[in-house]
Amino acid sequence: MNGQLTLPPSVVTKLDVSHLVSELEQIDNQQTADTVREKVGGQAQAGALLSEQLTDFLQQNQLTIGNGLERSELIKRVRSLKENVPIIHLTFAVAADRESLRQLVEWVRSSLHPQAVIDVGMQPALIAGVSVRTPNRVHDLSMRSVLKKNHGLLVKELGALRGND
Repeated sequence: MNGQLTLPPSVVTKLDVSHLVSELEQIDNQQTADTVREKVGGQAQAGALLSEQLTDFLQQNQLTIGNGLERSELIKRVRSLKENVPIIHLTFAVAADRESLRQLVEWVRSSLHPQAVIDVGMQPALIAGVSVRTPNRVHDLSMRSVLKKNHGLLVKELGALRGND
């Protein structure tokens, strides 16, 4: 189980990575309890249903979670990933739908960093567009920014329309 873990498009935010950790821990606890039950003559519980995100993650990384040692090592690696994952902060004027976020995170991972996640916020004052913040840069790609940059030109043009050359 060596190499860098990759995140599937269904894992978009740091919270999604946290859910992977929680789900893996729950599965590990259930598997451990089932092993103890079987040793004392009890019956194991029905296997847990895996979320879409965990299923995608396991398939993309070609991992299995049947073996306790491998599962423990995977939990450690996903915890470490959660703590160190690069975060791109995106602020929109309106709420973004999940499918759009998936497409954005795919682009971010192919263009910037293969393990990056996005943190999404909403700020209606942006009017339209997006503000992008990384650990060392801020890019304001909003309509508010365009209007602010061109304020003088807009005032001049409106004055010309009014006949106030």
